[in-house]
Amino acid sequence: MKKFFKEFKEFALKGNVMSMAVGVIIGGAFQTIVTALTNSFINPLIALLMGGVQHDENGNPIYVGGSFTINGVEFTYGAFLSAVINFLIMALILFLLIKGMNKLMSIGKKKEEEKPAEPPAPTKEEVLLTEIRDLLKENNKK
Repeated sequence: MKKFFKEFKEFALKGNVMSMAVGVIIGGAFQTIVTALTNSFINPLIALLMGGVQHDENGNPIYVGGSFTINGVEFTYGAFLSAVINFLIMALILFLLIKGMNKLMSIGKKKEEEKPAEPPAPTKEEVLLTEIRDLLKENNKK
């Protein structure tokens, strides 16, 4: 699990060109799904825990997931929390997608890498010792 979070951190903070390209394409496709999830489920939970629900002029709920006032200026941080959660969900989905693609791409590479490596060539010392051994054998036969 620790390795999984380490890989996710590297993906979310660094990335590469392939990851960025796929992220833009797939991110656009998942954006509406994640936004609907955030607006339908997560925002009401934030509102229940930290704030309340207000209604616009048409009676539609506006979730104010918490706010504070300084010198008469109201700061609502519920929308910010919602955006952060939305981003984290998108990043996780894209991370899992890229991880799966990399796994599929590495399957073919592993088959090529599994070929046994050739034994290393003997060193100069080994060659010299082999010659000495062979000469000694010949001298012993005489």
